[in-house]
Amino acid sequence: MPVTCKNCDADRCQAPVTQTKGDGLKLRLQKYLAMAGVASRRASEELIKRGKVTVNGQIVTVLGTKVDPQKDKVYVDKKPVHVREKFLYLLLYKPSSFITSVKDPQNRPTIMELIPEIRERVFPVGRLDLDTEGLLLLTNDGKLAYRLTHPKYKVNKRYLVETKGVPSFSKLKQLEEGVPLEDGMTYPAEVKLLKASRNKNRAVLEIEIHEGRKRQVKRMFNHIGFPVTKLKRTHLSFLNLEGLKKGQYRNLTDDEIQKLKEKVELGSEM
Repeated sequence: MPVTCKNCDADRCQAPVTQTKGDGLKLRLQKYLAMAGVASRRASEELIKRGKVTVNGQIVTVLGTKVDPQKDKVYVDKKPVHVREKFLYLLLYKPSSFITSVKDPQNRPTIMELIPEIRERVFPVGRLDLDTEGLLLLTNDGKLAYRLTHPKYKVNKRYLVETKGVPSFSKLKQLEEGVPLEDGMTYPAEVKLLKASRNKNRAVLEIEIHEGRKRQVKRMFNHIGFPVTKLKRTHLSFLNLEGLKKGQYRNLTDDEIQKLKEKVELGSEM
């Protein structure tokens, strides 16, 4: 079903775009040229009619020819044409029972089903397990995503943790000092005991870590002998879930994007 692109000026580009299953977003050629700043849509149509445009080495003169910006090589007068990718930054409240993946070979629900109207390719920054809920950032900004997950930048992540059993303060001290896991010692964590019920044999805690290893929080609590029964990420750096219900998402504001970049030493890049 045709949809309208959001990446260009309304008075210049209103040609429909389509997306076929398994392919990237395909644009009408004249729309692609307009988005790249070559000319207005109508002027781009004239360039196509005059045989000035090639796609993958072939001259194209048919208006409405569709191109995939990720795959096809477009030239005008033998000069390459590129559309600068528009970065998206989405903050999602992931429910449990959704896979943190773009696709799942077992056909289980993925986080992409929670953002069906987003046509741009985005990917999760880090992972939350199937049974874990909470804050998940999605973006197509690879440089920012890499730095947010790199241990060098020590981006803090905060979780609410429910455990089987009530850890003693000496056990929690181990988490605060770092514990040995199979992939090395963890960085010191900040831990608070929020609730404890020895009758129900459970505790609720808050833990803040500064790295993002696979299943790290669960492994840390397993190490001290108190398995996690429920896990929710509440914060990524200064970002939180305020105003969102499970399954909802929002775009980051320009100020939030800038602040995140400053956190990982990309402050001048906007």
